[in-house]
Amino acid sequence: MIHRLLKQQFGFQSFGKGQEEVITKITNRESAIAIFPTGSGKSLCYQLPALTLPNLTLVVSPLLALIQDQLDFLRSKDISAVRIDSSLTREEEIEVMKGIKEKRHKILMISVERFKNERFRRFLKEIPISLMVVDEAHCISEWGHNFRPDYLKLPAYQKEFNIEQSLLLTATATPKVIDDMCRKFAIAQENVSVTGFYRPNLNLKVIPVKQADKDQNLANILSDKKGEASIIYVTLQKTAEDVARFLSTKGIAATAYHAGLKNEMREDIQNRFMKGEINCVVATIAFGMGIDKSDIRNVIHYDLPKSIENYSQEIGRAGRDNQPANCLVLANRDNVNILENFVYGDTPEYEGIKKLLEIIKSAGELWDVRLINIPALCNIRMLPIKTLLVYLEIMGIMRPLNSYFASYRFALNVDENALINQFKGERKEFIKELFNSCKKARKWWTVDFDTIKQNPKLDRQRIIAALEYFSEQGLLILEASQMADVFAIQNPNFDTEVLTKELFEKFKLKEGAEVKRIESMITLFESEACLSTSLAAYFGESLPIEECGHCSVCSSGAVKVAQSDNLPSIASYNFEELTHKLIDSLKGKESTELITKFLCGIYTPKFTTIKAKSMPGFGKLERYRYQDILNWVEESLKI
Repeated sequence: MIHRLLKQQFGFQSFGKGQEEVITKITNRESAIAIFPTGSGKSLCYQLPALTLPNLTLVVSPLLALIQDQLDFLRSKDISAVRIDSSLTREEEIEVMKGIKEKRHKILMISVERFKNERFRRFLKEIPISLMVVDEAHCISEWGHNFRPDYLKLPAYQKEFNIEQSLLLTATATPKVIDDMCRKFAIAQENVSVTGFYRPNLNLKVIPVKQADKDQNLANILSDKKGEASIIYVTLQKTAEDVARFLSTKGIAATAYHAGLKNEMREDIQNRFMKGEINCVVATIAFGMGIDKSDIRNVIHYDLPKSIENYSQEIGRAGRDNQPANCLVLANRDNVNILENFVYGDTPEYEGIKKLLEIIKSAGELWDVRLINIPALCNIRMLPIKTLLVYLEIMGIMRPLNSYFASYRFALNVDENALINQFKGERKEFIKELFNSCKKARKWWTVDFDTIKQNPKLDRQRIIAALEYFSEQGLLILEASQMADVFAIQNPNFDTEVLTKELFEKFKLKEGAEVKRIESMITLFESEACLSTSLAAYFGESLPIEECGHCSVCSSGAVKVAQSDNLPSIASYNFEELTHKLIDSLKGKESTELITKFLCGIYTPKFTTIKAKSMPGFGKLERYRYQDILNWVEESLKI
């Protein structure tokens, strides 16, 4: 049957490497993991089985752009697939849910954050689901290159919504990450399909280049490739703008792409690149996820990638038509500090962790919180806060009960009394009481849940259900905002000092692993062995060849990735001159880590509060390595 569907529904004559093996497991009602290179057909591993499974296939993806691309493909094959995300109106969302309940749709695509939506979770409990698909599944592993705390909760969601099977998809997973994925989703090792990482059509080259010479070198490389589709990857948004501008002055039409551009502009650039109207894009890593263009001939890393995993994923976008493609790294160590600063910026300070634990401890049995307020209170960025909460959950300190919108407001499409008079008896009295508890402005009514708590006649869940019903009937326009989370504190008697130390050490361990990951990447680029075989070995693949014959090591030998900038000694700077405004603003609450982040130009929530960016010392030493500045700060404070 799967061969018939492959030809009739998808128009393919045969399965690609590994696809039939995974699809057979899923259609046999087993869970599986598919680790295939970028662009080698992972999506078919759920798209085809979805047509054979009795109930809905739920696909969890990290990016809305990926969701839209896959929806477009499925619809082109007359497969009924839908999404639920923030881009839909309430009416559109209701229509999608209705279609799923009526079994008109086979596939539902969501981002992982959708599980936090109270309304959506209620909806999932009402429908049978055959399969949960986790795209970019390496995000579940703390040892992966793109760990996302929300992914850790996916195994629990699978149980909560009684989903029997799971399928995990990724292009980049080391043996350690694969073990992690198997353990968390209880998938047997024999159900892991790895098709290999070696792409014989990719020419991997590392070219040592001084920072001052990079722009001209890049222009020289691209000068005879003007008609070829090319992506140039950079680390910072400003670099993307600067490099695109320079290339344009050299007669090479280049377009900058980064997360700082408006959504419409990013979408336009991506669409024009796909159509071949733009050939050269200078981009941060915001560009590429969901890019399924077969004829990309050049992927050039102007700056070093973030890790070997990122490098593998990014070069995987080249040569998907199996024709030769060039993957070049213009390498030096000058910007290693920028990569490291991303890591250090996400390590919370000891005192910040302690403050968070004190807030949790003072909450009692239930912690009802709007997480958006926590970064300013603890001086910890949102991602590490989410990571901390997941760690506390794993340790048994707390568990999430539910998420809800703290604020609801509505605008009536009918007269208030006309709506009330549609009902009788107790229902009518309930709706009257609801309106009486709301705060009314000229157009919008705001549901005052603080007032409601004091009123025994009203119940939060019943109010929300009533408002959603009125919204479905077109009687009012309903808006929800200010996401809040409720956690049960299972062990409120924890020792704050001991737990702070344990969590801080956990983050420092992860920080060390991330910095080591950057060094591992440089070691790969300086390899004396074939780059292709070294890259495959990193992911646990042993190639039957010792040399590929088409990488820079095979053609011209190993290179040295050196520092090309001669920076003055850190000791030549005046510590007091750079930091006195910051220290005055912090009023005795400064720490060596906070001062170091200030000098490196690493943002923290506290820096926003005190307007640190406007201070003369902010980012003054951003070209130096974090650890060197930290040592200098510690020495300076002792004097």
